[in-house]
Amino acid sequence: MSPRSISGARAASGVLVFGAVAVTVSVACSSSSSPGPTYLTRDALLDPQTCAQCHKTYYDDWSGSMHAYASEDPVFVAMNKRGQRETNGQLGTFCVNCHAPMAVHEGATTDGQNLAELPSKLHGVTCFFCHTVEAVQGTHNNPLVLESDGGITMLGEYSDPVPNTAHPAAYSVLHDREYLQSSPLCGACHDIVSPPGAAIERTYSDWQQSIFAHAESSETCGQCHMAQSTNLEPIAEAPNVFARYAHAHTFPGVDIGLTPAFPNVAESAPAVQTFLDTTIQSALCVVQEDGNGAIRVILDNVAAGHSVTSGSTQDRRLWTEVIAYKAGKVVYQSGVVPKGTAVTSLTNDPDLWLIRDCMFDAQGAQVNMFWQAATVESNLIPFPVTIDPTDPRYYQTHVVQYFPRSSMAMLPALPDKVTLRVLLQPVGLDVMQDLVTSGDLDPSFPPTMPTYVVPEPILTWTAEAATHTYFEGPRPVACVTDTNLNVQADKVAAVNHVKCKP
Repeated sequence: MSPRSISGARAASGVLVFGAVAVTVSVACSSSSSPGPTYLTRDALLDPQTCAQCHKTYYDDWSGSMHAYASEDPVFVAMNKRGQRETNGQLGTFCVNCHAPMAVHEGATTDGQNLAELPSKLHGVTCFFCHTVEAVQGTHNNPLVLESDGGITMLGEYSDPVPNTAHPAAYSVLHDREYLQSSPLCGACHDIVSPPGAAIERTYSDWQQSIFAHAESSETCGQCHMAQSTNLEPIAEAPNVFARYAHAHTFPGVDIGLTPAFPNVAESAPAVQTFLDTTIQSALCVVQEDGNGAIRVILDNVAAGHSVTSGSTQDRRLWTEVIAYKAGKVVYQSGVVPKGTAVTSLTNDPDLWLIRDCMFDAQGAQVNMFWQAATVESNLIPFPVTIDPTDPRYYQTHVVQYFPRSSMAMLPALPDKVTLRVLLQPVGLDVMQDLVTSGDLDPSFPPTMPTYVVPEPILTWTAEAATHTYFEGPRPVACVTDTNLNVQADKVAAVNHVKCKP
């Protein structure tokens, strides 16, 4: 596809890197119309702090993002350390290919265990890495190809970059968030296949099958995870750089930094909460029959271009906490986890709705570490695939779970009050404790892992509060919801794990 003709508000200063702190390299941020400018060296441009001098806002965003944190994250460091040990080094660059790609590209590491000894410019997913990708030659495990001539041209979404003396700049559809062709640049690092062949991360392949990958209702990775500014602003601090609509480089998702010294840790949690609140709709319902009752929870993935959860779903923990009361006393509960306790410890909770992937080795035994995984069993909330309500697939995101688990089972008593919380841990406490036990993770980190409530307010059912109804055969089901979820619409029964043990 040829570059667009950019004009007016859509136009922007095509030098796309980031910006923010004092650095030792002197950057000539001025624009230049003279022929043959002397640009900065490739070595200087490898350092995000060089980019900071002209692109302060972008650098500030990036420096507090999980892209910057990718190789510093203690869970990543612990996982890689353990994986290298347990595979006798056969894991190789598997983890650092995505978590510190420039360190691999520059030949500075073969296994990621020496990252602490490397200069910071080789840590994380850097400005130089993303903005020098010229091709994507695959679908997973980072098949991104950097400029073949080892050049310093910064590729971006604008076809009219302002000439400058820092580096050349050029248009690339891979970097243009307005086009579907940009999603492979993100997606190819967000689909991961384990060494034994299990698709352990499927964010990009999910998106490819979702409604968002179709022209009539498309939304790219960048459009969702790189919010566009509402005002025109220069994207570089330099003379003659005109105002354009910019887009953020914070890349909000689920994960946040666990190291207090890492920039913007405090700011990350509210951004993640906002993201999650707009993704899942929920309803809490009670079936009434012959003076008794049962509970239904409906979850609907309305906004994500991938399953919920996504990413390293074998390590994420999404579950429902349901508590039923009668005259002030608890008559039923599921998913109630004491603070600081792993949800997987609820082995005496047969109705626990724990939404995650489980991994199995080549012999079919359940395993906890991705380098052992040959297959996956999944019960994630599906992504939307059509906007046509006459298509049965329209309702595949509309998932109902039964409490107690059988659709015909009833509670010990008809409750007069029921509460629901949908809870999410980006990395399960059981995963973190396993890494602590193996000696690979400092025990100070598990208590720093947040648990989000999605959406944030608790949902409370009473007969008086119920405003929505549907029927299970002849049985009326009364519901409450704080969202636009249509409880009367078709629903699919939740997939319950068969082989997976908590």
